[in-house]
Amino acid sequence: MPEFLDLHGRTNKAVRALADAAMRRHGLHEGQNVLLSVLWTTDGATPGEIAAQLRVTTPTVVKMATRMAATGLLTRRRDDKDNRLVRLWLTDAGRALQKPVEAERQDIEEKVLAGLTGAERKHLIAALAKVNAAASELLAEP
Repeated sequence: MPEFLDLHGRTNKAVRALADAAMRRHGLHEGQNVLLSVLWTTDGATPGEIAAQLRVTTPTVVKMATRMAATGLLTRRRDDKDNRLVRLWLTDAGRALQKPVEAERQDIEEKVLAGLTGAERKHLIAALAKVNAAASELLAEP
């Protein structure tokens, strides 16, 4: 297996497991914090808009939103201008999770990067941004 893909895959799994455990402490299931983060910046987005931003399918967002609505984190409402559209809106409970969830994520980032110097952190972030851009371009190709 190519060295980068193997290391990246193992690193992604380990970091994701840390993040998932942290999110469970706030009553969130895998990926729900990511959907919340979209709504924290664009409350009232449609499932399709959220799916495009997260690069997942709309049914994935709908399923997650159904679960989150059942736990009181968000509500669904028809669009005022186009009744065919449904928009997702945060509840007070969903909004209240922003600070603790962001603090957990910051704590994880600090801990996993603790062994790097400031310069190494900057290089890592810059290199990952380039890798992400290249992968995104490849995904966009027909």
